[in-house]
Amino acid sequence: MKVVLTRETGHNEMLRPLVPAGADVVEVPLTTTGYFSVDHVDEELRANHDYGKFRALVVTSPRSKEYLGVARGALAPNAQVYSVGRATTRVLVNEGITVTAESEGSAAELGDVIGRGPVLLLGAGVIRDELPEALHKHGLRIAHVACYETLPVELDPEAMATLRHADAVFIGAPSAWHVAQEFIAPSTWVVVPGLTTGAQVRATHERVIEGWEPSLRDILATLED
Repeated sequence: MKVVLTRETGHNEMLRPLVPAGADVVEVPLTTTGYFSVDHVDEELRANHDYGKFRALVVTSPRSKEYLGVARGALAPNAQVYSVGRATTRVLVNEGITVTAESEGSAAELGDVIGRGPVLLLGAGVIRDELPEALHKHGLRIAHVACYETLPVELDPEAMATLRHADAVFIGAPSAWHVAQEFIAPSTWVVVPGLTTGAQVRATHERVIEGWEPSLRDILATLED
């Protein structure tokens, strides 16, 4: 079985234990991260009329770690902090920040949990609409401040061929699928972390497996047989 891991360079190690023993594992990064300067993010925060008044902070990714200091300066006293995903929660806790609630899947899960605003959303340059829409429905004012942007990688012929001949490809986000989809054969299994990316992939590809969990190793081994 040929398995392709496509997360950004340095972020694929957590996926290797999910691959069956004996599989041929190759890395083909599909995206890279472009970070904004901390000073730039601080300026964006200070320019917002709710600076110092935000009563809730949503941190959507561990990649926001270096910006937590300036983000905390934008918060009101006793503001609550919310996290998207366990990895983000670990970063916040390690920085001495108490997490009020964590979404285990998408940020949208926090829509019915956050009860106070204004709300500061800190993370990627492009975010899905579900959480902002849910917060607006509850009458909460929001501000989205980007720390980084996800950029596509230009694939060389070798990388394209690797994707074309894969038995299984791990796709971590819709942005990665946008880069890979034209090179993925109909027979290839696309392995995604959850519902959001799964929905994007299923729009153009039938063979999808959801869940980056320990049981995935056995599922892929069965496909190999």
